[in-house]
Amino acid sequence: MKEPVITLLTDFGLADHYVAAMKGVILGICPHARLIDISHNITPFSISEGAYTLAQAWKYFPKGAVHLAVVDPGVGSARRAIAAEIEGHRFVAPDNGLLTMVLASVRGAKIREISAHRYFREPVSNTFHGRDIFAPVAAHLAKGLALARLGKPLADPVMGAFAEPTQLANGRWQGTVLSIDRFGNVITNFDWATFHEIARRPFELKLESRTLTNYSPTYASVMPGKLFATQGSTGYVEVSKNKSAAAAALKLTPGATVTLKWK
Repeated sequence: MKEPVITLLTDFGLADHYVAAMKGVILGICPHARLIDISHNITPFSISEGAYTLAQAWKYFPKGAVHLAVVDPGVGSARRAIAAEIEGHRFVAPDNGLLTMVLASVRGAKIREISAHRYFREPVSNTFHGRDIFAPVAAHLAKGLALARLGKPLADPVMGAFAEPTQLANGRWQGTVLSIDRFGNVITNFDWATFHEIARRPFELKLESRTLTNYSPTYASVMPGKLFATQGSTGYVEVSKNKSAAAAALKLTPGATVTLKWK
């Protein structure tokens, strides 16, 4: 690619210099890179929300793109840094589960532990690996560096338990809130392919102190202000509130527990 694409996803926000510093490092190494922001508004430290958001975006970019993801509450610890190649795309991230939903959706991923310090920015800060490790490595990959040059193969990447619900006794399932979108829709990890019976079968969906029992295929078919479950555009069961924010009404944040029971 004459203008290699590098996407960025972080929980850094845009009020500080962090994202700009990462972009500066990238452009210093790969000046023709096209930098595309997926999001910098991931809830701080929410690995599951970052994993979900990355999984929803990467597949729509052209092959050859490099995806740089940094949600890294363990920065400076013994957690590994990894790079992966998946279906012609490459990923750079901390090995803390941030790539869970990408890796779970495909087969044949090639994964390497990042240990080749010659591709780092020195000195490496203990608190800003996004700038000093992940950004320069992503830039070198975009310039054509082979994944194998970064370090040894890695067969045991950290996989988060949030990728799918857990079956409990008595026909119950326990899931989690993956994300809250700008409209306040609550996106759960109940994937529609498995739990599509919600559209036809009586159910109880418990979120904190509230229990929902109604489904609607669209927002407009429900009275304004009413909570309901629906099939989201990303393939998961969502909880919505017509012309209002369901998350605010339910006081939910990413990581909250959701329980589904068939009646």
